[in-house]
Amino acid sequence: MNIMDFNVKKFAADAGTFLSRAVQFTEEKLGQAEKTELDAHLENLLSKAECTKLWTEKIMKQTEVLLQPNPNARIEEFVYEKLDRKAPSRMNNPELLGQYMIDAGNEFGPGTAYGNALIKCGETQKRIGTADRELIQTSAINFLTPLRNFIEGDYKTITKERKLLQNKRLDLDAAKTRLKKAKVAEARAAQLNTSQPEENNIMIWAEEVTKSEQEVRITQSEFDRQAEITRLLLEGISSTHAHHLRCLNDFVEAQMTYYAQCYQYMLDLQKQLGSFPSTFLSNNNQSSLTPAPSVSASSVLASASASLPSVSNSVNTSGFSELKASSGSRKARVLYDYDAANSSELSLLADEVITVYSVPGMDSDWLMGERGNQKGKVPITYLELLN
Repeated sequence: MNIMDFNVKKFAADAGTFLSRAVQFTEEKLGQAEKTELDAHLENLLSKAECTKLWTEKIMKQTEVLLQPNPNARIEEFVYEKLDRKAPSRMNNPELLGQYMIDAGNEFGPGTAYGNALIKCGETQKRIGTADRELIQTSAINFLTPLRNFIEGDYKTITKERKLLQNKRLDLDAAKTRLKKAKVAEARAAQLNTSQPEENNIMIWAEEVTKSEQEVRITQSEFDRQAEITRLLLEGISSTHAHHLRCLNDFVEAQMTYYAQCYQYMLDLQKQLGSFPSTFLSNNNQSSLTPAPSVSASSVLASASASLPSVSNSVNTSGFSELKASSGSRKARVLYDYDAANSSELSLLADEVITVYSVPGMDSDWLMGERGNQKGKVPITYLELLN
């Protein structure tokens, strides 16, 4: 019974405190009550903490998007993390692409130029996939985890203490409001001193003033104590910044390692495929049914023009020389597909017939081509002049 009475009294006291805070907060919003302002240093610390939390969340989320672009995979990893279980291992995008390339290369035949190149590219993609896994793991441990610990740990503590500070401030201001009202009532009672009941009324309000002053001193002490606790926590934000700076350096180093590995892998692959163009041309000579590859970058024209002259029946060098020396035009058949590298060039389709002519000052490996209303530069190595 006594315990029940205690719980009822505690509940009533808590309800009274909550109501008092609600009234004080509402009157402050309506401009009917004064509000104790925090000192400028504490306000700056609170603003710095909010700014840190906001940008830490944004950086953390975008880093997760960078490391794992697939939103479904991110959700799955989040669910497994909350369940404290390990997510099933799956191939990432480079590894999956690499496996497809290797399977295709084996299907086409490792002895063929294309099949061999696919296998080499697939192996490189798998190495990149492994490097990608290492980047994700290192970044998660050294960068994302400290950021998440701040959001879910330190900042939650700061938020809790800040809420307590807000409650202590409301208690203090409510006590000040009650003291102010008690003093006003006491002054009015003192003006009316014509009868005994009014003297008793003065005594009552004097006691109320004394009680309110004591309440103000207690709430002021509790507010000052909570303000100091909150300030000490907020001053730790500077240490958080220093820690996050070290984590950022670790993240940059992990990225540097990853991109350096990828560059080295692709450099090695490029060296392995260095003989690919000549091999392809020899395969092209063996089977006239095999079409030449589409070329999308003008940077490969040098290697193409160096190897294509061996096909003497496809390029009439003297004919092109005569055309460049004259001001006339000729019809030419396109030997291979060609994708224009920019707006000044003309895309070509194999076996189509276009009109070509020379323009003064044009590079010796190029002519101006026309197809209906379209015109642009075309490489002569892709053309066969018609009689």
